[in-house]
Amino acid sequence: MSDKYVLDAASRRALLAHPAGWVACGFGSGLAPKAQGTFGSLAAILPWLLLRDLSVAAWLVIIVVGFAFGVWVCDVAGRALGVADHRSVVWDEFIGQWIALLPALVAPWWAVLAGFVLFRIFDVWKPWPIGWLDRRVKGGMGVMLDDVVAGVFAAVVLWIVLRFV
Repeated sequence: MSDKYVLDAASRRALLAHPAGWVACGFGSGLAPKAQGTFGSLAAILPWLLLRDLSVAAWLVIIVVGFAFGVWVCDVAGRALGVADHRSVVWDEFIGQWIALLPALVAPWWAVLAGFVLFRIFDVWKPWPIGWLDRRVKGGMGVMLDDVVAGVFAAVVLWIVLRFV
């Protein structure tokens, strides 16, 4: 139906025909013509800011439930598009970004920016095991898993930075 980079009108209709497609494309943020992952990560910051006052325990529940839900919605979207990990599918960026921002829950404003940048670096660079997971784990689980690990890497680096600042 669509290749990994181009989302034509028919593919867009197929994606948005199911509510899972709306979630998978980050409520439209993944439909940007370029840098879909970056737009998805930016869109993820808005609900994070609105819910920033929640406890870490509440955020862990949101992340676990969001991950499980994401495996399903990303699988549905991948089947609709005929491409398992199409660039327009950005729910994985939401969950990875939220993980990356966990240390920023009780940190100064610049930690949010740092968490965003760190997550994007790890998501794009894909150091081991992120790249390995991206290449080997398929379906909705594969879409989600590499971004979760990128989020963990970013969170660890952000936590270390915040400890020494």
